[in-house]
Amino acid sequence: MKKVLLFAAFAAFAMTSVNAQDEDSSGFAKSDIFMTGTVGFNSASAGDADTSSFDVSPSIGYMMTDNLSINASLSFGSMDDGSDVDMSSTGFGVGATYFMAPTSKFSMNVSAGLGYRTDSVGDVDVNTLSFAVSPGFNYWIADSWGLVANIAALSYTSSEADVEGAEAVTGFGLNLDLSDINFGMVYKF
Repeated sequence: MKKVLLFAAFAAFAMTSVNAQDEDSSGFAKSDIFMTGTVGFNSASAGDADTSSFDVSPSIGYMMTDNLSINASLSFGSMDDGSDVDMSSTGFGVGATYFMAPTSKFSMNVSAGLGYRTDSVGDVDVNTLSFAVSPGFNYWIADSWGLVANIAALSYTSSEADVEGAEAVTGFGLNLDLSDINFGMVYKF
């Protein structure tokens, strides 16, 4: 519910500002280089069990044209559930983003990306290949700084544990209920 309210507030703020824009240097243009990413922390308690997780996902992009960027990303994460088992995650991805109005203060976009991630739980690794298409929004708060929001909308994953006899587990998702929204910042060099 908190994510839906944050998204609604972000969208309302962006839409009220979209009509009263002056020409400025915010937004994207061909040859721009930008950096974006997300940072997350979760903590939960149930009885005597405490669980916490942390993840960071930096990304860099290059504007090939005024509307199209190519992107590369990394991801790192860890989880602690109080046991002696180490749990961590590392991954990378490549993709492209199409911006509907790249020079505007408020811009919608569509991203497509291919990713590879390894989740390690103790001595067992689970390797995941994923493909996702997601709509998003950018709102420039200064010439070089902006807010981003992405919605995971359409995804395919294939995971396989790195143990003898393991079979791949595949998944397909179409998420239209705003339950998977990622907020972040963008910095344009």
